Amino acid sequence: MWFVILSVICSVTVGIFLKVAKRFQLNIFQIITFNYFSALLLTYFTYQPNLFIEQKSIPYYLFISLAFLLPIVFFIQAKSIKLTGIVKTDIAQRLSLFIPLTASYFLFNETFSQLKIIGFIIGFSAIFFTLNKKSESKSDNWVYPLLVLLGFGIIDILFKKIAAFKDFNFTTSLFIIFCGAFLISILFLIVKILVQKEKLESKNIFWGLALGILNFGNILFYLKAHKALSENPSTVFAGMNMGVIILGSFAGILIFREKITKWNYLGIVLAIISVIFITLSQLMQ
Repeated sequence: MWFVILSVICSVTVGIFLKVAKRFQLNIFQIITFNYFSALLLTYFTYQPNLFIEQKSIPYYLFISLAFLLPIVFFIQAKSIKLTGIVKTDIAQRLSLFIPLTASYFLFNETFSQLKIIGFIIGFSAIFFTLNKKSESKSDNWVYPLLVLLGFGIIDILFKKIAAFKDFNFTTSLFIIFCGAFLISILFLIVKILVQKEKLESKNIFWGLALGILNFGNILFYLKAHKALSENPSTVFAGMNMGVIILGSFAGILIFREKITKWNYLGIVLAIISVIFITLSQLMQ
């Protein structure tokens, strides 16, 4: 579970990073683009991935899918926040948990113990209570939040399949995915510069490279968690989502002084109980 905890810390820090970056009126698309450049460099120099691989052993469909989905879902998430508000987008991202959990049962043939089922039921309740607050936007357009939900759910499943690929080193997979994500992102950025006459600013590059360090840690530890708990992908799926809610809530209270209702506090407590049940189910196997 340590890898899950480290991934949660990186994930929440990314959110804090982006929230603070908005105050400096930085270009989110440029930041996202150069975040992947930083992440791929860190992957290469830290783990020196093996790039001499037999073509027949390469899971092309997984790499191509993630290379497109990572930056696109990141962009959609930013768009969703802009059009529908932070609350609806956050709800959509957390509810994406349903997609990989369903996949764990039907696609990965995972057996659910009673403790794990109880943990999931409490955890799903925790999501609704924790995010039970008024939206910051009057818009009822759920197209972008729905795309966020689907996008993050599919990404979770694809990362599970990458981690379970026995004949392929996961650090090499990570490097290839980051390379693909950067190429897709830079294409988006080039179009914006040429068509929309957007100006490329050095401050966005700097913040993007810094964000890439956090993104690198988040995805790396997430893959390691799936590798260590390959027989129980739902433990990683649930632990990651509940953990982000808990730590994110505390970060909001302590750092940004966000107002928390009694229902939000109940959700935080339920989330903690949920994680305890899921962890116990893993330890008792």
